[in-house]
Formats: sequence, C-alpha cells, structure tokens
Amino acid sequence: MPLFDLPPIPDLPVLEEAQGYPVRRIFCVGRNYAAHAAEMGNEVPEQPFYFTKSPANMVLTGATLPYPPGTSDFHHEVELVVALGAELFRATPQDAAGAVYGYGTGLDMTRRDLQIAERKKQRPWDLGKDVEGGTVLGPLTRAADVGPLGAQAITLDVDGATRQASTLDLMIHDVPHLLAHLSGFYHLRPGDLVLTGTPEGVGPVAPGMTLTGRIDGLSPVTLTLGEMA
Repeated sequence: MPLFDLPPIPDLPVLEEAQGYPVRRIFCVGRNYAAHAAEMGNEVPEQPFYFTKSPANMVLTGATLPYPPGTSDFHHEVELVVALGAELFRATPQDAAGAVYGYGTGLDMTRRDLQIAERKKQRPWDLGKDVEGGTVLGPLTRAADVGPLGAQAITLDVDGATRQASTLDLMIHDVPHLLAHLSGFYHLRPGDLVLTGTPEGVGPVAPGMTLTGRIDGLSPVTLTLGEMA
C-alpha cells in the first residue's frame, strides 16, 4: 500500500470516443515559429529543442486558473497538440506521421519574467514553464478525422480580442520531422503529447480575463484567470 494517494491525472476527452486518452508525458517545442522567435529577440534554431511539463500540472479546457505566485508577467501561448498512438524510436518522418493518434488545441501558460531571468543565467526554464495548471488542453480529434495538416488557422483571443493569429504551415519544423527528431532521444509511446510551439503575439494576461485558443478543424480550448494564488 502506498503512503498516500496521488490525485489522478485527467484523461483527455477524444471526440466521438467513449474512452479518454491517458497522458503519460508532455514535451514542448521551443521557438517553432520564426515570427515568435523574432518577437522574443531570439534566433531561429537550426534543430528543434524541447522542454517538458508535468502531466500533474495539466488541466482540461474550461478551467479557472488562479494567477500564479512569483510572477508579474504571466503570458499566453496557443499551440497545436499532437498525441502519439504508437511507439517511435529513431523513426523516419514517414514512420512518425503514421504514429499520430490525434490532434488538439492547447495553451502553454508561461511565467515570462521567470523564464527570461533563468535563461539569462543559463539555467533551466522550469519555474517559468512548469506552472501549476499551466498546461490547458482541449479535446483530441483523431488524426484520420483531421486529415493532412496545412495552412489551418491558429488563433488566441483574450476577452474576445485577437492576440495571436497564424497558420500551421508556418511552423519551422513540421509534425513528422519533430516527432522523428524527438524519437532520436526518447522511446516515444502512446500517452506522450507534443506541444508544437506558439506563433507570434504572446503577451500578458491578468485576473478576470478569459482566453480562447482555436485551430481550424479542432475543438477550442478556454481558460479563465482567477485572482492571485
């Protein structure tokens, strides 16, 4: 018997499926849109790079998240979420494309001031990125029901005003190449999620604001900011 019980990690709902998708790991891709790299004063990386977020810190769409402690610059980032449905290790892009179970819309909420401060000191980004409740996920749609990814619009509104607006074809590294590259470092398995990077237009939010992220053909994701924790 364990010393104590852990709170369950919620399964992601899947459209037209009775069973949910259990989340094992969450990988995130940094600077995967050139315009976002430019707005942050960063160069475009030649190869993808990654950070991770704890599944225990994920919440489902419709949540109310208290404004987190330790920051005065909490930012929104809308991203395409890729859910794995098969194992991948040292895969080709062609193999990787066939391993996608589904897609969703997600928010990678970021304590930007802490991220930048740690980056300047060449320290990990955990305080900035792995925020309690800071991975917000909408329902998945099976890949077969989405079809090929192309120039689908990806947007984020705050209280009805558009902040982020781009298209998926502007990702520097597309989904098959991201998964193939990541599989050179990890044995990827069903239950692994990859958040594929955010377009330009990121910015701060405040208590009382409601965020809505959308990707054409997928379910939206919403988040309301509560008072400071």
